[in-house]
Amino acid sequence: MIAIAGAKGGCGKTTTTLGLAEAFGRGGTPALAVDADRQLPNLHVRGGIDREPTLAAARGEDDVLQVAQKDPRSSNVALLPAPKSSAQLDTETALDGLAPDSVQLLIDCPSGAGPDVVDPLSVADGVIVVTTADDRSLDAAETTVEMTNRLGVPVLGAIVNRSSDVPDTVRSWVDVPVLGVVSEVDDPLSADDSRAVYDEIVRTLQTKNATARTPPASADELLGTGVDALDRRLGGGVPPGTVVALTADPASQSEQFLYQTTAARGSLYVTTRRSERNVDRAIEASTLETGTPTVRRIDGEGAAPFDRFREFLDKLPDGANLLVDTASALERRDREAYVAFMNDLKDGMVETDGVAVLHCPTRTVPENREITTHFADVVLELETVSSGADADVEHYLSVPKHRADCGFSETIELRFDGTSNAITVPADGELAAGSDSGVAGEHQADE
Repeated sequence: MIAIAGAKGGCGKTTTTLGLAEAFGRGGTPALAVDADRQLPNLHVRGGIDREPTLAAARGEDDVLQVAQKDPRSSNVALLPAPKSSAQLDTETALDGLAPDSVQLLIDCPSGAGPDVVDPLSVADGVIVVTTADDRSLDAAETTVEMTNRLGVPVLGAIVNRSSDVPDTVRSWVDVPVLGVVSEVDDPLSADDSRAVYDEIVRTLQTKNATARTPPASADELLGTGVDALDRRLGGGVPPGTVVALTADPASQSEQFLYQTTAARGSLYVTTRRSERNVDRAIEASTLETGTPTVRRIDGEGAAPFDRFREFLDKLPDGANLLVDTASALERRDREAYVAFMNDLKDGMVETDGVAVLHCPTRTVPENREITTHFADVVLELETVSSGADADVEHYLSVPKHRADCGFSETIELRFDGTSNAITVPADGELAAGSDSGVAGEHQADE
């Protein structure tokens, strides 16, 4: 169940709900759009259907699709208007378990930030925040994000309506990826460009593990890295507050490890080399299961990069990943400034129960690399082995440092072909080949 929310009226929630429902339908997934706004219901008007039957009529029905009306624009989509404000109905109970698993349920939420909004948000698996580019709508959308975070419901992303680009305010939101921008047109539900945006958003929601973004229930739980064999060897993952250093040759496809970690929970991906769009493209092209991280660029060679990082730390949600790709530019900065930054980074992870992963290429090792590995709670080493020009390239992951158990000697083979990771034991000092292999992806060298 996906809730479509935005605290300001008129930001386009109803149109977005219908646009996404019809995009699911075009893609072959039956969808049910439900109006949860009992004060100012609009789904039936925008959808071109009768006011009755409503959500109240679906109560107790085994097959709610027999009650709902067909969308005039899509035979694969059903619409269910909101009950009248005078009807006796517990909205939260009515929505919970409304549609079968084979049907994608989308809830058009009321405006504002009161109890009427809390009910549909509370039962949703994820929330999409809708806004326009004007300041009032953006302020209201931030209120929606904060309310959703307080309820512990994952924010799947934001959609900007009636705009040609993404406002800076939206770009500043941490762990709220921009799913799409819908230009101002007379009818977004029929315009080809708008329909294409909705279709792309649906593909993102279906192919990226966007709903697996729940913060840890307590500081004692381990957080998975996203690499199953590594998590098994670590006893389930790493403790909240952990700083990880991943060392690897730039040509080792080690970025794929970072991409995979984004599926485990909400992530802020900070790039110091590539552009934000290039990182987005690489993650989208990955054959791994990934999330939809927020990507931000910091010029590691420019002025005051550590101050910019501290701004991110201040806004980082609880239980999130902070991925730094690469740390090399930061490691070349003034030693005292870098030590202060690493102290702040560690404090930030502990305060938010999050996990930081610093990508540390080894082709040219900066002088401050030893500071990175000293501060890191876990050090991962990725080694690439090739036995000849035409031979398969093999990748082995080892953990020389792990504060919990001082590291281990086994290696995990990563073949980048989508099969399972295997733990293998070195024989006679040589890296041993495993029977299965893991993480998939393409080369993105970035020293």
